Amino acid sequence: MTRTTNIIITGVGGQGVIMASYVLSQAAMTDGFDVKQSEVHGMSQRGGSVLSHLRFGEKVWAPLVSQGSADLLLSFEALEALRYTSWLRPGGKLVYNTLRVNPSTVSAGLAEYPSDIHDQIRRSWDIVVGVDANALAVEAGNAKAANMVMLGAVSGSLPFKDDTWEKIISSVVPPKTVEANMKAFRLGRERAS
Repeated sequence: MTRTTNIIITGVGGQGVIMASYVLSQAAMTDGFDVKQSEVHGMSQRGGSVLSHLRFGEKVWAPLVSQGSADLLLSFEALEALRYTSWLRPGGKLVYNTLRVNPSTVSAGLAEYPSDIHDQIRRSWDIVVGVDANALAVEAGNAKAANMVMLGAVSGSLPFKDDTWEKIISSVVPPKTVEANMKAFRLGRERAS
């Protein structure tokens, strides 16, 4: 692979965006790619936006993805997906969690969450996969594993080996939750295929 792959991962604080970005970067390194990563936490601890840039390839010089050049946008929340579609390149893929998390402006009554958010997302991009990651995480036995569902949902679009995914996920989640996290990953992969 000589071409660099550019990924944007976004969501809100507490959804596991940073862990998912870490898993992706470790999987890329394990499978022999050069990796660069950058994160913007913002008010993430208070439910604010979290953004991670991840680039991997034969040789990567900088961590930031240029707007309009992402091959993949992985969003853990619907409004965040809509907010970052401009980062995708033509032909890029948007995979998003259908979950709705009200931003503080909506919770305070200062703004409204778009009632047609899923239609807006589908109209905003050609290649869109919506995943109810939270429901699949519950089905897997760990409500906190929605980030693993989302990783599973994008895994088929990435060149990493199956055993690499399992090795990395098993090394970053608590030992008691490995089975549920791997099940969540597999459910995400099945849903997105």
